[in-house]
Amino acid sequence: MKSVILYGSRYGSARRYAQELSKQTDIPAVSYQEAPPLSKLETIVYIGALYAGGVLGLARTLRSLSLRDGQRLVIVTVGLADPDIPQNRENIRNSLPKQIPAQLYGRAAVFHLRGAIDYQALSLGHRTMMALLHRSLQKKPAEEWSEEDKALMETYGKQADFVDFASLRPIINEMQRESR
Repeated sequence: MKSVILYGSRYGSARRYAQELSKQTDIPAVSYQEAPPLSKLETIVYIGALYAGGVLGLARTLRSLSLRDGQRLVIVTVGLADPDIPQNRENIRNSLPKQIPAQLYGRAAVFHLRGAIDYQALSLGHRTMMALLHRSLQKKPAEEWSEEDKALMETYGKQADFVDFASLRPIINEMQRESR
């Protein structure tokens, strides 16, 4: 195996993207919990769900990795907030260096995708957290809401699926580029 697609997914969006990327590239996709040794691989793609600013499993998976010459790292975040909105993208990018060493982040190609949410499928802890966020936002004037806040308020209590497999194309292009 020369490459691997790892994913950290609790409710399924990151896994769906990883499985589709695997289908399109013939690279195996496995949960980060079943990751093979990474040091000998040429390309490591990590697709992880965003939770409270962190990417599920990312820090644990990459903590002992140091990239060799020619080795590539692609990090893909999957969250509810629209990454096409600059403020959302900036918030995500500001949180990543807190999770992985600077030398990895500096060499990684980073992408952001939109996921899905189904409030009925959330764990009690996540439902409670979302209810608290929703309640606190209701107390704030709508003009003060960030783009992420607006997305939360629009989807609260509902099912929303923003998964778009066409958005994998730039990631595939990056994977197919010649090694740096």
